Amino acid sequence: MCDQVTRAAELLKDHRDSIDRLDAILVYTLGERFKHTQAVGRLKAEHNLPPSDPAREAAQIARLTDLAKRADLDPEFAKKFLNFVIQEVIQHHQQHQS
Repeated sequence: MCDQVTRAAELLKDHRDSIDRLDAILVYTLGERFKHTQAVGRLKAEHNLPPSDPAREAAQIARLTDLAKRADLDPEFAKKFLNFVIQEVIQHHQQHQS
């Protein structure tokens, strides 16, 4: 019995270590993504382009929904996450326009 509990604790630690590494990857990836969207926002502001691009946003949502399905991730969660990111990006772009 004790061996099973010890083994379960080891497995739990391994899973949590992996989750921690993946969280770090997500944070650094989002940081890199936002560096590029900030550059896009500055470019749009310099050329008086609108802060949002509904056609691109729709295409991105469709693309990410497909990727989510292939990655065995709930597509609705992926849409919510992407919509959150898009709204944050638009807000940054609007700040550049000001």
